Amino acid sequence: MYKRLLLALTGTLLVLAGSARADVDENYSVVLLTENFPPYNMAVNGKNFAQEDNIDGIAVDIVQEMFKRAGIKYSLTLRFPWDRIYKLALEKPGYGVFVTARLPEREQAFKWVGPIGPDDWIMLAKPDSKIALSSLEGAKKYRVGAYKGDAIAEYLAQQKLEPLTALRDQENAKKLESGQIDLWATGDPAGRYLAKQEGVDGLKTVLRFNKAELYLALNKEVPDEVVQKLQGALDKMRSEGFVDEILNSYL
Repeated sequence: MYKRLLLALTGTLLVLAGSARADVDENYSVVLLTENFPPYNMAVNGKNFAQEDNIDGIAVDIVQEMFKRAGIKYSLTLRFPWDRIYKLALEKPGYGVFVTARLPEREQAFKWVGPIGPDDWIMLAKPDSKIALSSLEGAKKYRVGAYKGDAIAEYLAQQKLEPLTALRDQENAKKLESGQIDLWATGDPAGRYLAKQEGVDGLKTVLRFNKAELYLALNKEVPDEVVQKLQGALDKMRSEGFVDEILNSYL
């Protein structure tokens, strides 16, 4: 009698577990947040708030296709500032934020899907600048601009560089041109793209101090099954050449 009850209970639990997995597949939805970070993510109208089809960019195209192939529902919103949306993804179950660097100090804070694209860290100077650098140590005597809340700014602060931060990274292009800062610590290719959007051309790279990859960071409560489906879809997209096609179409 007891054995039959145990078998029946076990069978019921397996059915319920299967139903739970089906619920994840069919009904689960991720709240995706992003920011203006051209050419990876940007509002079509250039504003600091946009939703769904009013957002484009390299990462947006890749992430949308990834969710479509994985069969995972999502909503997509572009907001400002970065600090706020990063904190939401960190604290709220079912949330995700992109694109962000996957750093050792962030590794345990999220579940990761990627890489989506490259983001080397560089120091840019004006075309006529005489600054020559062989390491970050040499940058300490200069005024270095960076993007507030960004991984690059955080890293520079850890290295005792005390960067002058701006609320939007593209502001640093104009600051560099006008002489308010001597160097601009930014990502490549993002920095060059932003500079051109601001009408600033000819900036030169005086130091390349890190190579990074950009990811989708998901809240730790997002089911592993969802993460695995998204990663599998992205891996297939990359093997088919889809990711390279998107990168080349913008750059």
